Amino acid sequence: MSRNGSTTNRVQVLIVDDHPLFRRGIRLSLEAEHDVLVVGEAGDGQAAIQQIDRLQPDVVLIDVNMPLLSGMEVTRSVKRRHPQIGVIILTMHEDDEQLFHAIRVGASAYCTKDIQAADLIKMIRRVGHGEYLINENVLSRPFVAARVLDQFRGLTQLEPAGETVFSPLTPREVEILDCVAQGNSNKEIAQILEISDQTVKNHITSILRKLAVNDRTQAVIYALRHGWIRLGEEAL
Repeated sequence: MSRNGSTTNRVQVLIVDDHPLFRRGIRLSLEAEHDVLVVGEAGDGQAAIQQIDRLQPDVVLIDVNMPLLSGMEVTRSVKRRHPQIGVIILTMHEDDEQLFHAIRVGASAYCTKDIQAADLIKMIRRVGHGEYLINENVLSRPFVAARVLDQFRGLTQLEPAGETVFSPLTPREVEILDCVAQGNSNKEIAQILEISDQTVKNHITSILRKLAVNDRTQAVIYALRHGWIRLGEEAL
C-alpha cells in the first residue's frame, strides 16, 4: 500500500514541469516500471497545488523554476498541507544556496535534471517509501552545513528550561553524533575516532533506529534539542 493510503502498492507520482517534452520523457521512463504509477502532470505551480490536493500522490517531482509559483513555494505548501507527500526538486545546476532552501521547505530529495533515468527511478522509490535523501551529502558541504547547523542552534534556544538530558545513546554514539553535527563525513569521523568506515555506518544506523528518525540531520536536531550534544561558535 502506498503511503497516502491508496489500495495500490505502486508509488504514485505527479510530474510538475513547464516543458511538455520534459514531462513526456519522464512519464515514458516511469511508465515502463511496474511499481510506479504516474497519476498526473502540471505545467505551473498553481496547477501543481490543485493537482496535489486532488490526487494526493506519494511523490511530487517538480522543477525548481516554475511559472506562477516556484518549486520551492509549491514544496513549502505541500509539506504544510500534506506532510506525508515526498517532494523531489529538480534543478538545471546544483547550487548550495538552493539546496539549503530545499532543505528548509521540506524537500525529500534534490538533484539535477541530467540524472540518469534509472537513478531517478530509484530515488522515486525511496522517497515514495518515506526516505529523506536530501541530507545524505549535505553535512560534507561546508556552506550548507554551516547554514543548517546555524538553524539547529536557533532551534535549541526554543526548548524549555530544564529539558531532560537523558540519552538512550551510548557514549560512542553521542561522540559520533557530535562529529556529524560538526559537519564531518563518515570517512572523516572514522579518521578522527580511529575506527573503520563500516563501524561509523553501523553506529549511525543504530542512532537512527534508537531515535526513530530518517536521517543524520534529523538525528542532530533531536540530539541538540535534548541537550545531548552542544555546538560552540567555533563549529561554524
